[in-house]
Amino acid sequence: MAEREETELQEQMVHLLEQKNMTIATAESCTGGMLAAKITSVPGVSSVYAGGFVTYATEEKHKMLGVPRKILRENGAVSKKTAKLMAAGAARETGTDVAVSITGNAGPDASEGKPVGLVYVGVCIDGKAVGRKYLLEGTRNEIREHACTEAMKLVIGKLTNSGERSKDLKL
Repeated sequence: MAEREETELQEQMVHLLEQKNMTIATAESCTGGMLAAKITSVPGVSSVYAGGFVTYATEEKHKMLGVPRKILRENGAVSKKTAKLMAAGAARETGTDVAVSITGNAGPDASEGKPVGLVYVGVCIDGKAVGRKYLLEGTRNEIREHACTEAMKLVIGKLTNSGERSKDLKL
């Protein structure tokens, strides 16, 4: 994706959050804070961005975000369930309306039996979490960049299609 198109995606997400009067947090593993950096590059983002977690080590997903060790043991750090729980944990810990998470294997080698390029993105909006699986190609850095792009697209898609906010939806 061209740099300008990506900047437009970041700006679109931030402006959508502003329009909906919603706040967002991030929880990242394989992207190591890259998504947070992209989001915070948008001027005026402080009105919607609360903060983020970089939980690169599996144990940090438990300690910082409350992902149960049993889930991490049974599903691994790179799984849809883990991504959903990471997003829910980030929203809970920061008190935001929205949280987005990224967990995956950017390479260069397979890990936990998971292939290079396997990435899961989680989005939690008003307590309801969803997860998506992606098989991304490229170098380690390209996979990380693509993961950030897909995460922003998923947030935008969920916010655009979510209709009215519903505070009674819980995980």
